[in-house]
Amino acid sequence: MDVAVLLGIGVLTGLTTVLFGFGGGFVTVPVVMWADADLGSDAIRVATATSAVVMVVNAGFATAVTPRHTLDRLRGSSTLVLLLGCGASVGALAALHAPSGPVRWAFVVYVALTLADLLLRPGFLRPCAQETTTGGPKRLPTAFGAPIGAVAAFLGVGGSVMTVPAMRRAGHTMQVAIALANPLTLAIALPAAAVSLCASAAPVTAHVQAHLAGTVDLRAAAALLIGALPVIAALRRRPPKIADRTHARAYTALLAAVIIAMLLPR
Repeated sequence: MDVAVLLGIGVLTGLTTVLFGFGGGFVTVPVVMWADADLGSDAIRVATATSAVVMVVNAGFATAVTPRHTLDRLRGSSTLVLLLGCGASVGALAALHAPSGPVRWAFVVYVALTLADLLLRPGFLRPCAQETTTGGPKRLPTAFGAPIGAVAAFLGVGGSVMTVPAMRRAGHTMQVAIALANPLTLAIALPAAAVSLCASAAPVTAHVQAHLAGTVDLRAAAALLIGALPVIAALRRRPPKIADRTHARAYTALLAAVIIAMLLPR
């Protein structure tokens, strides 16, 4: 894939980081699979690893420029963050040894089930009334940390697809839920990226020349980040004003677009 195209997709990952809290995961995985199609069945493994590195930078930068009063809503969540990281380490290690075909289809099925849940179950397209009925939004349950981290790292999706709906149903607006998704994504992406960078690339590169560090495509990651970071900086300074319900609908539409992208022939 041409570097200019990757830069353009990087701009899109910047938009999804700020507007949807994805950190780039859902956009990065299909794109890197296209870029590394020569790797055959191993492309999904490289894509999930590269996604983790892109999310570390994007989510870390987005977290750094998020207002402190918003991040304060995560106070008391240190155990949750620790469990997210532990789960992510397990998920990333499992992804290194899992058959590539099933991982790709697991990605598609997981996103499809999430989309169906958001559309059919109440509490996402319209916010819950927690803030007015119970004195404020509820916390994300600590017990969710390990499974969210494991699944997110295994599939390369970051975690926001779980944390944003959960916080939405707990009473947060889309804007707050998405802002809080970035530090939680960072907790997942850091150990996943470390595992991927330290992994052996020998099985992946046995039949093709690739620019890999571990199982991470550094060239694709660099191009995506060069496109994304200026967008994140600009949108954090002047965040767009989007109606809450419209924001939720756009979130579901993006999930549908990702499913279609993963199903397109390569």
